[in-house]
Amino acid sequence: MKLQSAFAIGGWSLVSTAVIRQWLATLRCRAEYGDCTVDPVHPDFQGAKIYIFWHENILFPLFLRGHCNISMLLSRHTDADILDRVARMMGFGAVRGSSYHGGSAALRELVQRAKTGSLTMTPDGPRGPRRRLAAGCIFLASTLGIPLVAMGFGYDQPWRAGTWDRFAIPRPGSRGRAVVSRAVHIPPDLDRQALEWHRAGVERLLNHLSDDAEQWACAGGTRPGDRAVRPQVSRTARWAAALPGPRGVSLLEEFERLGITLHQPTADRLTA
Repeated sequence: MKLQSAFAIGGWSLVSTAVIRQWLATLRCRAEYGDCTVDPVHPDFQGAKIYIFWHENILFPLFLRGHCNISMLLSRHTDADILDRVARMMGFGAVRGSSYHGGSAALRELVQRAKTGSLTMTPDGPRGPRRRLAAGCIFLASTLGIPLVAMGFGYDQPWRAGTWDRFAIPRPGSRGRAVVSRAVHIPPDLDRQALEWHRAGVERLLNHLSDDAEQWACAGGTRPGDRAVRPQVSRTARWAAALPGPRGVSLLEEFERLGITLHQPTADRLTA
């Protein structure tokens, strides 16, 4: 049943925020970064980023990286009303709309937010298909000249909701793992074909990172250079996101680092 009244939405938002904070505080979270400076809490963080992850794992970043000068793109659909409130309570900005399909007002607001802060979105949301990347984040990164950071998240044998995204609910006290890409540069002025090539490539990257994070969470242990992660407030990101940041690596360079192979015709198109 959908909640209609502002009072009901506010009440459920308060309860949801409290539950998320208490529940996820029991997790044992670790992260592996391709470049640790993409994390907004890192002292050398500089330049706005667009962080992307699959909709099913929204609890992980929502819990860990609030109050880091990040605005979240959310649907205008009523299903996102509670998430809007929760995101704000957890320390995120919120922009309602679409970055690609007719959301001109949302796009204008995202452009303004990106001048002084970072952005985040779930590119398969709000209604799927699951783990199918919509082109909006590619279009936005190309238009704004802001690199993408793909984030794969995983839990140790989570419960799964019967929703379109198979929403992941971690078991209390279980392992949470993140595998995070380097900043990836999306070229400007992409034509329709180039936009689709990059869309498919970033989708493959995000699926690779997500699968890797899930396997790591199930296996346990640590990795060279990984670190424990916890909720942190970033004072650096309040001002450093407005500074010029690193351009980022190409998608093919990130594929090479991770050992992701492409058919040669696809590789040629991505470098065109």
